Amino acid sequence: MAQDDDTAFRPRVGRLRSKGGPARGRVDFLAAVRTQVRRQSLSPGKRGGSGSGGGSGRRFSSGLGATSRAGSASRSGSTRGVGRGRGASFVRARGIAGWRHQVSGARRVTVKARVVRQAGKGGGTAAHLRYIQRDGTSRDGERGVLYGAETDRADAKAFLERGAEDRHQFRFIVSPEDADRMDDLTDFTRDLMTRMEADLGTRLDWVAVNHFNTAHPHVHVVVNGRDDQGKDLVIDGEYITHGIRERASEIVTLDLGPVSEIEQRQKLENEIDRDRFTRIDRALLDQMKDGTLDIRPGSDTPTSDLVDRRLRLSRLAKLERMGLASPTEPGRWTLDERLEERLRNLGERDDITKQMHRALKARDKGTAPTRDPAHFRFHGEVPDKSVTGRLVDRHLTDELGEKLSLVVDGIDGRVHHLRGFDPAQVEDIPRNAIVEIVAAPVPDKPRPSDRAILAHTEDGIYRPSDHLERMQLDRWSLKGTPEDLIKGHVRRLEALRRAGIVERLDADRWRIPEDFSQKALSYDAARAPKATVRLLSAFDLEAQIGSDGATWLDRRLVAGVSREGDRVEAGFGGEVGDALARRQQALLDRGDASLTPEGMVRYRRNLLAALEGREVERVGQVMAGKRGKLWRPLDRFETIQGTLKGPVDLASGRFAVLESGHEFSLVPWRPEIGKQRQKQMTISMDEHGGISWELGRGRGLGL
Repeated sequence: MAQDDDTAFRPRVGRLRSKGGPARGRVDFLAAVRTQVRRQSLSPGKRGGSGSGGGSGRRFSSGLGATSRAGSASRSGSTRGVGRGRGASFVRARGIAGWRHQVSGARRVTVKARVVRQAGKGGGTAAHLRYIQRDGTSRDGERGVLYGAETDRADAKAFLERGAEDRHQFRFIVSPEDADRMDDLTDFTRDLMTRMEADLGTRLDWVAVNHFNTAHPHVHVVVNGRDDQGKDLVIDGEYITHGIRERASEIVTLDLGPVSEIEQRQKLENEIDRDRFTRIDRALLDQMKDGTLDIRPGSDTPTSDLVDRRLRLSRLAKLERMGLASPTEPGRWTLDERLEERLRNLGERDDITKQMHRALKARDKGTAPTRDPAHFRFHGEVPDKSVTGRLVDRHLTDELGEKLSLVVDGIDGRVHHLRGFDPAQVEDIPRNAIVEIVAAPVPDKPRPSDRAILAHTEDGIYRPSDHLERMQLDRWSLKGTPEDLIKGHVRRLEALRRAGIVERLDADRWRIPEDFSQKALSYDAARAPKATVRLLSAFDLEAQIGSDGATWLDRRLVAGVSREGDRVEAGFGGEVGDALARRQQALLDRGDASLTPEGMVRYRRNLLAALEGREVERVGQVMAGKRGKLWRPLDRFETIQGTLKGPVDLASGRFAVLESGHEFSLVPWRPEIGKQRQKQMTISMDEHGGISWELGRGRGLGL
């Protein structure tokens, strides 16, 4: 084949030279080619815009359009960011040329992201996966389905095991503005993750769930924190802030076509009366100068060509009615200093209200009248006073986190929304159960372990070895072995060390500050739950009316009028009043209550104890037949040993199953033993019917 001077290839071998060491001299050929291509694409003659903005961090939130803080940072030309990690080359290539969401016709997509450290520890990831798959999230109202890259039903347990030791985990919520017009969110998610893998240069271990339980369908994606080489997956912060959103926008725009000018105009028109922060509000804030908004004809050009003067005036009229804007003179306005914060809070409140309406509608199956939002009560982490009612719904407070919010239909005629609960507090509580939520007691006394550590501290130094020697002399009076107790003290000190309270000098020396007790108490108070959820009955009202056990209704009947002061004849309170009357009649029919000549109802002596004993015996006999073991009731002054198998919900309350050999017993459940399942326990009953628990066979760490 003939070759001319333009196509001839003549290698010219030069002298070998080192440029800093053997590792530096070895450059991957493909990586070198990509570097040269990127440099050519970013040459001065081809640059068309400013750098992208937005820094990396543990939480990211971005959306196409003016509602995104990150988007506004990008438009302003900020160049902050770590500039490292997978996806950095994509950021550099796209960031210089400008993000595509500035191009007319691009479909808007909102992406929220969170990086969770040590996600596999403590069951947080399991709780998160459990609740994004909860009932009512799919298109047909059923349980959400977990899927992956190659399977329509992913194995959550296997996914958790693969990421158990990962340093971190990525969680994303991807919400296309026009998701209701898309044919299949699953295919969209797989296309998005495939493009992300190409941008990041690695396969990703991910699962996802589609949610249709809100006005805007969206996708939850959870990604484990290791790449296909088994190393920590580090993603450039700018890619998380902008790149994912960019790729999602490309897919949606390709699927539905570019947004027409008429469609874009209609979307903006719909935002005028929204009680939330909108793109028009962002444009108004961007146009403000020196605290004044000037929209007079002939004033400075607006920062957004899409949001014209008529849209701004219409939105300002809405904000004026809300008390968030006021005219100072014709064409000049002042806006509330906290405009964005107030509108975002209103939007969040509106979303919560809709969630509460959906939960009530699903509970009543559309048969009950719509509740008046004026009867909705929104609480923070701690209610002002105790809330008693029916647990209607639970959902993630922050859909990227693990904390839960509860919706309780109260006996006070109001519907309560409470947030910030640990999933472990409500994991075993069924929906429609009767619960009581109260402020948790604040720790006011140091832990026994803290007192022991302080008692064996000399000159500000605690030595575990010295403490162990002293404990060995009196080991038979201890609940547990000295070695296990000392290990517990060291674990406590390690936790306090991470909080900066104590200092570890070496393996056997700890520096204890003078105010150790106060600091440890403050540490426990900050970590303790702000509110507790107490299960009053796992049975709904209808099941309690005909039950043979000591129900929650029975306890209210026996307490009399003194307990009825917290109930009103409205909403769930009215249902409770009707159930109390029917339960009372059931007790009269069974002979557990009688009418006096004056027409008053008199209950039999020790009614609650008699009903509880009757139900426990019945359930014990039924379980004995199913388990093939003897049921053994626990009597006063008796001590039994066995393996804790877990709780059983009866109308009389929650009971624990304790198995030993060929027999088992049912004993009242205690919340503090929930983590001791499948362990040996020793249980005793005193003369007053009180139950005491002890870990191990007769001697061990007391609970």
